[in-house]
Amino acid sequence: MYESKDSVFDPPLPPPPPVTIGIPATGMASLQVSSQADGRWSTGLCDCCDDVSNCCITCFCPCITFGQIAEIVDQGSTSCLASGALYTLLMIATGCQCIFSCLYRSKLRKQYSLPESPCCDCLVNCCCEQCALCQEYRELQRRGFNMDIGYQANMANQGHGHAVLPPNVQAGMAR
Repeated sequence: MYESKDSVFDPPLPPPPPVTIGIPATGMASLQVSSQADGRWSTGLCDCCDDVSNCCITCFCPCITFGQIAEIVDQGSTSCLASGALYTLLMIATGCQCIFSCLYRSKLRKQYSLPESPCCDCLVNCCCEQCALCQEYRELQRRGFNMDIGYQANMANQGHGHAVLPPNVQAGMAR
């Protein structure tokens, strides 16, 4: 007799808009994320099989992975080369590079409101340095960063920086 509100003739509702978050410290680029919006790591500490090439690089030369992470986390204020070199120097001189990388894990967690899991940052980095670096690398990748091109190029690709255009070259001599 009476038609309910859930009629088959009602048009379907549009999907909800994607969740966007940014780095609250500086208001950097808003990146499209879905599962990270709930404050969880996108991968586990030991999910190295997700990116075998990075796992191998990190295993044999962790300074490369650390440098890439540090450049993104520091928002371009330090270069990949400088951070990687400092990491290597600390590793050779003291063997305490895990404390240095612990600081960057903490910065990354604060920027993205990630939990301190599976335990405190220093313990994760001191006991599982390579796994921690791989997890941080994957987290930044899943948040939209291309780790191979650095911070400045990532910002240019997202439209937040000035892209470097090649100079105009005139054609050869014309009569």
